[in-house]
Amino acid sequence: MSIMRVRWGPQHPVSGQWAFWLDVDGDIVVNMEPDIGYTHRGIEKIAENRTYIQNIPVVERTSVFDAGNIVFGYVEAVEELMGIEVPERAKFIRTIVGEMSRISSHLYGLCLLAIATGFETMLMWFVNDRELFLDLLEMLTGARITYSFFIPGGVQRDLPQGFYDETMRRLDYFEQRLKDYWKMFYLNRTFITRTQGVGVLKREDAIRLGVVGPNLRASGVEADVRKDEPYAAYDQVDFIVPTEKDGDAYARGAVRFHEMEQSISIIRQALKRMPDGKIRVKVPVAPSVPKGEAYSRVESARGELGYYIISEGGNKPYRVKISAPSFRNLPAMPFLAKNVPMADIPTIYLSLDLIPLDVDR
Repeated sequence: MSIMRVRWGPQHPVSGQWAFWLDVDGDIVVNMEPDIGYTHRGIEKIAENRTYIQNIPVVERTSVFDAGNIVFGYVEAVEELMGIEVPERAKFIRTIVGEMSRISSHLYGLCLLAIATGFETMLMWFVNDRELFLDLLEMLTGARITYSFFIPGGVQRDLPQGFYDETMRRLDYFEQRLKDYWKMFYLNRTFITRTQGVGVLKREDAIRLGVVGPNLRASGVEADVRKDEPYAAYDQVDFIVPTEKDGDAYARGAVRFHEMEQSISIIRQALKRMPDGKIRVKVPVAPSVPKGEAYSRVESARGELGYYIISEGGNKPYRVKISAPSFRNLPAMPFLAKNVPMADIPTIYLSLDLIPLDVDR
């Protein structure tokens, strides 16, 4: 055996904004070490020097691909510190934004998985269909990618005129597109060959490594914060938690597909059951928050996301700690990248849907 250490990234188109050290024997990877830090921006420290309201666009940058859910946990922790009860209508609107954000994030992750397996056609399908939901989010929030739409006490705006009909029309279209996805992508022999049996994460290993979200559910663990500890309007809508048993790259892609099906159902139910009333309670621009501690957790597109905030009084937090899902899923990458062909590294990496921004913060 002759081991050579190879650096993969950060300029490599598959690695994104971070790098891997690969120990290879020929084209077989025997060990991997992620080299993170290229997108570290000190978000937690920045958040301790800005007011609670100013921090909304700051924490949103933790993962712009799932901006709706990233802010969700932060505002819920602030509301717990302030003792605020959010109006019911705002809870439903937040749920809709969270699920649209989940769909657009999953489509982004699947487009990268498609290109890693040589499927450029599906890259374009997924990217183009993301526009269905980015347009709706722009219609609702005024922005396409980062919204700063959730604020302590509720949401910035109410549903605009025509939003219900336009959303229902696009959901009907996207539901039909999912059928095309299944036939074109998930039943494709090349995709099956490149993903089934690749990067198998067994149930016990997923639990031991602390994996969260779709990656955990793909290994057969039915864990989802929306069910286990409901927040917003998730206790008022019906949905199932998709799981797979094989724990491989194919299963991780399949879980995200079925989660989009459930998101469609959740959005429809939230729109139909939308209560009347206020969309927020009045909160000062620079609120003085009582001393205390708060922890909130939500189910982001990549899994459980936690915020721990300490207040010493005043309008700025003393400490903000973010437990990011990509960071929690990161240990699975070197664990799965042992004694595998180098050609499988992009598939394993992108099936885990790790985001460097989320890891580094």
